[in-house]
Amino acid sequence: MNNVQEDSLREQKKNRRRLQIVEIARGIISSKGLRSLKVRDVAEAAGCSVGSVYNEFGDFDGVILTVNRETVQALTAQLRAVPAEDPVRQLYGLAATYLDFFAGHANLLRSLFEHRMEDDRPYPDDILQMVMDAFALMHPPLVRLLPDADDVKIALLSRTLFSAVHGIISLGLEERMVAVPPQMLHQQIEQFVDAHLAGLGILPVGAHPSR
Repeated sequence: MNNVQEDSLREQKKNRRRLQIVEIARGIISSKGLRSLKVRDVAEAAGCSVGSVYNEFGDFDGVILTVNRETVQALTAQLRAVPAEDPVRQLYGLAATYLDFFAGHANLLRSLFEHRMEDDRPYPDDILQMVMDAFALMHPPLVRLLPDADDVKIALLSRTLFSAVHGIISLGLEERMVAVPPQMLHQQIEQFVDAHLAGLGILPVGAHPSR
């Protein structure tokens, strides 16, 4: 075996270990929550040393950030798949899709918002931008529905709408409190979007488009 082949095998082994570490960390976060994630548990499950985890990701934050990046990428892909032909239905669809994703990946999504970097380091700009890009998917339908509004107002409206939807869902799915059944939570989200669009003059008060 020549040096090139040896380097290739080492790189493949390194990539497999990296993927394995991320998969183990994602599984722990998904099932038990971010607070239950410990570097020693991940290393033991991956059959490697704690030092190997750090070598692969720089530090343990690197593992969590990799999981968080994959989470927001998966969320954004589902949000982008919402049909955009009708802007009103698109807004309802985005809210419903966010609820469905949150319900199916609650701990992973909470990790995205709860994780704090060690030593109070700033959160990576690329993940912050990815989250903002996901929230901004409510921007285009609002532009179509409010053509006379300026871009700053639309940006604030889209951020406020998504933040409110996130808050309703996050509290509704919080098991430590009285969790809301998914179907009732869907109804609450729809009622909130109804009221929000009515307040903007997009829908008549009490109206609810068929979907």
